[in-house]
Amino acid sequence: MTVQDIDRAGFHREWEEWHAGHERALADPHGFLAVTSLRWLDAEPTRFPDAPGAWSSTADGVTVQLDDGEELTVDGAVVHGRHHFGTVEERASILAGAGEAVIEIAKRGGHTILRPRHPGNALRAGYTGTPAYAPDPRWSLTGRYLPFAEPRAVTVGAAVEGLQHVYDAPGQIEFELDGRTHRLTAFNGSRPGSLLVLFTDATSGVTTYAANRSLAVPEPDAHGAVVVDFNRATNLPCAYTDLATCPLPPAENRLPVAVEAGEKIPFERGGAQ
Repeated sequence: MTVQDIDRAGFHREWEEWHAGHERALADPHGFLAVTSLRWLDAEPTRFPDAPGAWSSTADGVTVQLDDGEELTVDGAVVHGRHHFGTVEERASILAGAGEAVIEIAKRGGHTILRPRHPGNALRAGYTGTPAYAPDPRWSLTGRYLPFAEPRAVTVGAAVEGLQHVYDAPGQIEFELDGRTHRLTAFNGSRPGSLLVLFTDATSGVTTYAANRSLAVPEPDAHGAVVVDFNRATNLPCAYTDLATCPLPPAENRLPVAVEAGEKIPFERGGAQ
């Protein structure tokens, strides 16, 4: 076995471990595959069949009125009757327990929403995994982070028609692929210093989900170098369910090349192995 073969084997093994962890997160009992409905709250108290209580939202925040025999668990405490959650920040979520279910109260695109999450939801119960391209080192690229002088507010569309998201973009990522230079606008990632890229490419709508894919990019090194590993491109929730408010990529993040790496169209959307 050559050194190159050993490196490729190690690369494949690391990807398999990463993807297995990603699959476990997808199948979490209260992950987005467990969402049973997407409710838009307003000032009128409204009951829903998959969540206890009558829910309303005003400028003062979200309130639920629980009937006798109904209860929620909020921050470890059982609540009855009327409970006021207060205001919810944009892109934040509050989770309340309801038996085996979790009720998510969130704000997306300026709108307050309710998303009950039931472990027995058919989408989650029937989930068997997401098809993906075989990992290939060719798609793990070294790029360069180009920070803006100041973060720029970028408005993007959403999987829900009429909804918009606004994100602060700290900079762009530049990389070479097939002899061409490409730049993608990056948003802040989930970990301090890390970045997140939303993109489409020539495979979108063919072998990968049409609307978007997501790529987490580790923090740049001291010289601004970043690892752009498209083998770890993942689907967003909207690839699996219509009960998601996922952002769409900025216009400049629509790559003209076919990125044959990362996750493909889910089986739930008619994807093939």
